Amino acid sequence: MSRLDKLEKAVLMAGPRVDDIYDQVKAMAVSFRLRPGDRLNEVALSKELGVSRTPLREALNRLVAERLFDFRPGQGFFCRPLDAQSVFDLFELRQIIESAAARSACAKASDEDLKALRDELYSTGIDITGLTVEEAVSRDEAFHLGIARLSGNNEMIQTLTRINERIRYIRWISMSLDRVQRSKGEHKRVMQALMDRDADEAARVLSAHISKRMDQVQESVRHGISSIYMEGPEEISARVIEETHG
Repeated sequence: MSRLDKLEKAVLMAGPRVDDIYDQVKAMAVSFRLRPGDRLNEVALSKELGVSRTPLREALNRLVAERLFDFRPGQGFFCRPLDAQSVFDLFELRQIIESAAARSACAKASDEDLKALRDELYSTGIDITGLTVEEAVSRDEAFHLGIARLSGNNEMIQTLTRINERIRYIRWISMSLDRVQRSKGEHKRVMQALMDRDADEAARVLSAHISKRMDQVQESVRHGISSIYMEGPEEISARVIEETHG
């Protein structure tokens, strides 16, 4: 085997390994298993994952680019902070993107694609009673990303995906605090507006559905920080939703 062949083989073997590390560390960051603001202990984390520090650092650099970690020269990697203003800004950006996606979907999506999204919404069930918080948020994300995909704009889809990752923990907290009373009815109204190709109504309902006041965000962040230290993300995400309204 030539030197070039060996190099290509090494790259092929290393690539998926870094991707696997990236996925594992991202899951820890998204759920705040790594506590907000803490300096990352690379040695301890590499031992926990059973990997060397070189691919771990490559994965961490990718996550810095996605704003899930901070890097400070001379100090190392730090877990992202959990502060109300940043979370509020992300919800505001999500509101802008999803409203635009709904308008674009009304103009671009085929009748077949709209029907497929509607069928998926109703086949999975709008009522989330009996689901865990993690399952309910995942189902909700899928519906909203489904609308974004109908826009046909890949940049919009990727941006929304990354926003969802950065606010997922707060959405778990909001869901566990019973902030889902209106979701079922609003999803129905959004879907009907899309089927009617009523861009103004789809954007209006979706925008109101996503909108968060600063005091709501502050409450969720306050509970979120407390839960990280008192209960743990695993317990929050595994909580079963017993009843929803509306």
